[in-house]
Amino acid sequence: MFWGMMERCKEKNIMNIILLSGGSGKRLWPLSNDVRSKQFIKLFKNEDNYESMVQRVYRQITTVDENAKITIATSKSQASAIKNQLDEKVSICVEPCRRDTFPAIVLAATYLHDELGVRADEAVVVCPVDPYVDNTYYEAVKTLQELAEQGNANLTLMGIEPTYPSEKYGYIIPENGENVSRVKEFKEKPDLETAKKYLTQSALWNAGIFAFKLGYLLEKAHSMIDFEDYNDLFNKYDALTKISFDYAVVEKEPSIQVLRYSGDWKDVGTWNMMAEVMADTTKGKAILDETCENTNVVNELNIPILCMGCKDMIVAASGDGILISDKERSGYMKPYVERIETEAMYAEKSWGTYTVIDVQPGSMTVKISMRAGEHMTYHMHNYREEVWTVVSGEGKVVVDGMERNLCTGDVVRIAAGCKHAIKAITVLDMIEVQLGNEICASDKIKFGLD
Repeated sequence: MFWGMMERCKEKNIMNIILLSGGSGKRLWPLSNDVRSKQFIKLFKNEDNYESMVQRVYRQITTVDENAKITIATSKSQASAIKNQLDEKVSICVEPCRRDTFPAIVLAATYLHDELGVRADEAVVVCPVDPYVDNTYYEAVKTLQELAEQGNANLTLMGIEPTYPSEKYGYIIPENGENVSRVKEFKEKPDLETAKKYLTQSALWNAGIFAFKLGYLLEKAHSMIDFEDYNDLFNKYDALTKISFDYAVVEKEPSIQVLRYSGDWKDVGTWNMMAEVMADTTKGKAILDETCENTNVVNELNIPILCMGCKDMIVAASGDGILISDKERSGYMKPYVERIETEAMYAEKSWGTYTVIDVQPGSMTVKISMRAGEHMTYHMHNYREEVWTVVSGEGKVVVDGMERNLCTGDVVRIAAGCKHAIKAITVLDMIEVQLGNEICASDKIKFGLD
């Protein structure tokens, strides 16, 4: 017991971070979609390798605190992409359905306490997963946790020092301009003239970054929601009211302080902002002639894109579609993208990637790429059969309990109603043809594989 207590003491100052990962990916279409939000698109670089926002954020946090305990709160549709990009490096708290930030944070906090053993007296920091920042931001996040541990306020927020009077953000009005101050009031997104007035009051952008002792939030949650523990809350989740954490907790809490952050911070939620921080002007097969100015191209298709005389443009191409837009205008694309009704043509799975090549009445052709050592779940389809052709690599397939080895050129036909799974021994690429009158993601029944 003594040694266990000593170890817990050593861990006292380790960061407990909940990263909120949500969003449907409309503003960075066609690279983002309902299952591949902006935080999973690999447009940044770590040395010579491309990395996504979530990979970059993980790297930055662990640079500041190598022992940080990171939990990502996300939807079911994003869990596989997180596992693909971060393996088992983080914990994942999956929402059964979307219920806004208050239920998501309560579920994650309960998960930390009941499943991961985080004590009620430990501080927890909640951050969005997608700001573009340098390491000083996460050093400030560590300070935020330390302030929460001191217990001088029930909530400790981190406000971003504005670089201009913005109409896009809500504002925190502090009592003074000190580095740490009590919060006087919160203001909704203002018009331009009002934003200018806020800046004279030492106002800060409210970026949804806050810390608290875990016990505080659990007590608050139990006073507002009838549940016993994490499993009970998970089972009741679809009945919870949709409400933001700001409305449910922050704006009603009298004991709040704010930490001022004056370092670099960018919200890269649109192509215009993303283009400012992308590692390269072009990615993929793209050529810009000498007359192009301030133009970025991201091409995920296996065909070249040639741009001539383009100025202040963004061109993005994937299996989901093609965007050609003035950079400034790209920030207004969401209502138009919502009118485009297509299934996601690319997705990251826990075992690799899944790319739709062709869709026809009664068939869908998919390219499957599996990482070495990974495997699919043992599953069955009621309404479709599948034909797998191994393009490269080695693996093993199990069909109704019978196992066989696979190598390049092998073909496997799986009838509807047959249980099946595949494991990649090496990197394994296959072409999968799905055949049936009903081809849909819901036609999948999972089984355990002994």
